[in-house]
Amino acid sequence: MKKTTIIGAVLVIAIVSITAFVIIFPHGSYNKSADSLFVSIWAYGGEPNSLNPLDGWNLEEEPLIQSTLFKRNHNMALVNDLGEKYSISDDRKTYTVNIKDGVKFHDGSNLTAADVAFTYNEAINSKSSLDLTNLNETTAINSTTVKFTLNQVDSTFLSKLTTLGIVPKESYNNETYATHPIGSGPFKFVQWDKGQQIILERNDDYYGKKPNFKNLTIVYLQGEAALDSASKGEFDVVEVPAELANRTINDMKIQKYPSVDPRGIALPTVPNTGGKTDDGVAIGNNVTANLAIRQALNYGIDRDEIINGVFYGYGSKTYDGVSNLLPWNNPDAVIKDGDINKSKELLSADGWKDTDGDGIVEKDGLKAEFDLIYLASDSQRQAMAVSVSDQAKKFGIKINPQGKSWNDMSNFEYSNGVILGYGSRDPGELKLDYYSKLKGKSNIVSLNNSAVDNHIDSAINAKTEGDSYSDWKSVIWDGTTGVAPQGDAPWVWIACKDYVYLVKNNLDISQGTATVPPHGGDIFGNIYDWKRT
Repeated sequence: MKKTTIIGAVLVIAIVSITAFVIIFPHGSYNKSADSLFVSIWAYGGEPNSLNPLDGWNLEEEPLIQSTLFKRNHNMALVNDLGEKYSISDDRKTYTVNIKDGVKFHDGSNLTAADVAFTYNEAINSKSSLDLTNLNETTAINSTTVKFTLNQVDSTFLSKLTTLGIVPKESYNNETYATHPIGSGPFKFVQWDKGQQIILERNDDYYGKKPNFKNLTIVYLQGEAALDSASKGEFDVVEVPAELANRTINDMKIQKYPSVDPRGIALPTVPNTGGKTDDGVAIGNNVTANLAIRQALNYGIDRDEIINGVFYGYGSKTYDGVSNLLPWNNPDAVIKDGDINKSKELLSADGWKDTDGDGIVEKDGLKAEFDLIYLASDSQRQAMAVSVSDQAKKFGIKINPQGKSWNDMSNFEYSNGVILGYGSRDPGELKLDYYSKLKGKSNIVSLNNSAVDNHIDSAINAKTEGDSYSDWKSVIWDGTTGVAPQGDAPWVWIACKDYVYLVKNNLDISQGTATVPPHGGDIFGNIYDWKRT
């Protein structure tokens, strides 16, 4: 499970690009060379706190500065990056990877298997959200061979080798690397003006296909400010929120990317009995612990209404949080939603009645009412919370939207409804979300379903990732139980959002080779194919 933990961007007042020797003013114009890219990307996820992969830098996206061992292409197939080939032992607990010889870091030092081993060993105990629970240790066998030793079989382990950028063992400094990173990726770090921009330049010694652009400047503008700059021709690519995507900007076209990034509402499945997480955060909610409440919300909420009204049509419905772009999507989780009568029937059959005529059903003296926490700085999540609240009133459930900061949300997410976005190209996400042994940790809904656990265990123990897909589908719904709306319904999943960009007409970003966007998007996944037309 991946939670966005980065802070909103600060508007740019004036930005100086030292690589192109030009000055950008938000209310002026500028000249730039054809082999330079100026983009406003990641603005809606916020400016990063760190460019260190061990802190979580671009674990799902193209890290640009660092190399990964493998990648996923536009078809989700595993392809080589730094790694050239791999083998798996008969007991499936040892992965041996051969890496390219002669690769250099941006400072000219050699990249060897020792750097790969160092990076993964450091990551085991780092702040990174990469799940390396099953990795025991990583060892360099020689300069081009690295061995990963697992403490148990894990069919998802190859996915872990597509995400973590490799850092240099000899020069790595945990205190300075975050703001002055050295990698071996397609771009070198040049400058980071906090609150404004990151400047990168092409690594001409890159071992792979080199980008067509010498310079890449990533600017952190948001909303109207970004569109204003785009209208003046100041950007090649601008990420835009759905509510502004209908704007017409001269010399720019809209390009959208369906993603595997869902938005949904986590609902605690256990009552509040005084239990707490290891960090002392309360667990449980007496209303959402009731299955009829959770199922009624899943059936009664009209997802089309939210997609059209909140996402402005830029999204697709999901009932299980697994995009239909992923091979472990289970179509059996699809239900007829927006069915208010079905919701009322579910509540009535479980004993929920409106006995005092206030429009809210109750059972055993307990009102069907709970708080819904959302990120206060995200207008889309706020609108989603309000829409869900309005719809739930129609079948007798009162939901109270409450905006919080990310830090404050962590104190409420185990005991209230909470709007979150996840989404990964790694099926192991389902284990993090629903495995009973992770209650009070990544399993914030505290789900405890032995059948779901068994399917997760079977999926993890499958011979290959492909062999695991049937069990991951069964985690969602196996015909009898699962996390689908007709099962335990621990989430009300709403929609997988589309990522929307304004792109200069003279820029081809090769949409046909674009990688599938995870949570946070990944427009740079195919930057090697971008070109001026």
